[in-house]
Amino acid sequence: MAKLFAEPAKRLDGLGSAVFTEMENLKQKVEARGVEVINLGIGSPDQPPAPHVKQALIDAVTDGGNYRYPLTHGLEELRQAIARWYYRRFEVELDPQTEVLTLMGSQDGLAHIYTAFINPGDLALIPDPGYPIYTAGLLLAGGRKYPLPLQAEKGFLPDLERVPAEVALQAKLMFLNYPNNPVAATADLDFFRRVVSFAQKYQIMVCHDNAYSELAYDGYHPPSFLQAEGAKEVGIEFHSVSKTYNLAGCRLGFVVGNAKIIAGLAVVKSNIDFGVFRAVQAAGAAALDGPQDVVTENAARYQARRDVLVEGLARAGWVMPKPKGSMFVWAPLPDGYTSSQTFAVELLEQTGVLVIPGVAFGEQGEGYVRFALVEEDGVLEEVVSRISAFLVGNSKSRPGRR
Repeated sequence: MAKLFAEPAKRLDGLGSAVFTEMENLKQKVEARGVEVINLGIGSPDQPPAPHVKQALIDAVTDGGNYRYPLTHGLEELRQAIARWYYRRFEVELDPQTEVLTLMGSQDGLAHIYTAFINPGDLALIPDPGYPIYTAGLLLAGGRKYPLPLQAEKGFLPDLERVPAEVALQAKLMFLNYPNNPVAATADLDFFRRVVSFAQKYQIMVCHDNAYSELAYDGYHPPSFLQAEGAKEVGIEFHSVSKTYNLAGCRLGFVVGNAKIIAGLAVVKSNIDFGVFRAVQAAGAAALDGPQDVVTENAARYQARRDVLVEGLARAGWVMPKPKGSMFVWAPLPDGYTSSQTFAVELLEQTGVLVIPGVAFGEQGEGYVRFALVEEDGVLEEVVSRISAFLVGNSKSRPGRR
């Protein structure tokens, strides 16, 4: 049998980029018609970092000593800053030498944790719907997925009691994410205590993605998984400097918690990269240790955007929950629609507003679409106007819809 040139590896077959690719291709076609597309698909911060953070980056860039290979574990000053920030924010004590690891953005660590701990055939518990890298990283490592359904009637929290014992006994790792992407749900400390108990009972490693802990609204302050007693014995927590401090393009994040798990991930990292550019790490330290006004302002900005979108669409008859955290709105489809992809395609073609179909995040995401709050209030008012007209027009043209 002749071999095929540049045939992709079989491990790529299960990666779920098809919906995202389809929406991007359709976006280009709509733009080619002269329509100004408002892209609420990708959760990329649209604001610049604070002036003191930019200045720290500028100063570090001009330092010739910062152009050597950085250390995989990260600069001492950044690891110390991370530990200080975690104690100030969550009253969680961390050893900067063994319980902190810098990352090229949190997604870097989310993907490579599987390389460090999952052997081919190993089972992992993955939220559905969930951020795509949770599944992609597992599949690339040759692992098996057991989906944890996130459903509205359960507050979009996994029902751990419904995981069969034989599955839990096989599971090696579990991913969680609160405030959540895509469903924008939150979890309290009591939930994390139950997670710790479950993980201890079945000896499961817990990986909590806490990238949106500082994007919270209406006076809500999300907890850290590590605040639950015993959490550090069973798991780790990922965090994103990108989202909190508007440094997405710089690619900086970190992971904290169980020293043994951190060490395993560090081995993988030391073999595939040389760490984050030192100037970016210096900016991260300045952000974590410096004034936190930008964090408060960021949350207020996203809250205002949330209100413009959710309240405006409610007036048009499309009712959706107001999230208490994250930079997303998880919206049930308007009456009459059952396919999230069909709805998102029609919306983009007819209004030029791009949202992501819920099915892109897993089977349980069907029936929803995700809005990213990545445009200013005025643009979101235009989104409301376009979608309102779309809903009215479709109601008139399709009288059979509910």
